Amino acid sequence: MPRAGLSAGAVVDVAVALLDEEGPAALTLAAVAGRAGVATPSLYKHVRHLAELRVLISIRVMDELTGRATEALMGRAGDEGIRAVMDAYRNYVREHPHRYAAMIQRPEPALAEAGARLVEVFYAALRSRGLEGSDAVHATRCARSALHGFAMLETSGGFGLPEKIDESFALLTEMIIAGLPRGQAGG
Repeated sequence: MPRAGLSAGAVVDVAVALLDEEGPAALTLAAVAGRAGVATPSLYKHVRHLAELRVLISIRVMDELTGRATEALMGRAGDEGIRAVMDAYRNYVREHPHRYAAMIQRPEPALAEAGARLVEVFYAALRSRGLEGSDAVHATRCARSALHGFAMLETSGGFGLPEKIDESFALLTEMIIAGLPRGQAGG
């Protein structure tokens, strides 16, 4: 990549490609600079430090997840919408396990907007089932926790028993849906 084409977005592109190929442990500014064809100090015009790059990567991953989940939810409502969002989330993590693993999972002010966009997709799926307010917050936390745990175990090879993983995920999805409180729309 020529130096003239370098931007914060281009640095994130290079970093995400590095993550996809080599995993989170390989993410260093020196490695990103090497792939971009520049000296490490040249990156500082676009990202101040590795922590900022991790935030930008996290925003990218959240935005990609949001896009996938939103697309999956289109034209669906109720339990079908919830299943679609859960499937889209899992599929994204399966396709991009390293970039997902590199995503910052703790609350971070710089991630608030991207995180809110992702959570809003869950809320939209739940609203179509009549869940709002505190019920939607709790349901979203539970669904995201289950999705995150399942996807991380799956992509790290944590499921060694012979039963089909897709069947386990379908069961998890149905357990989440069955455990949701009934909102005014009734689901």
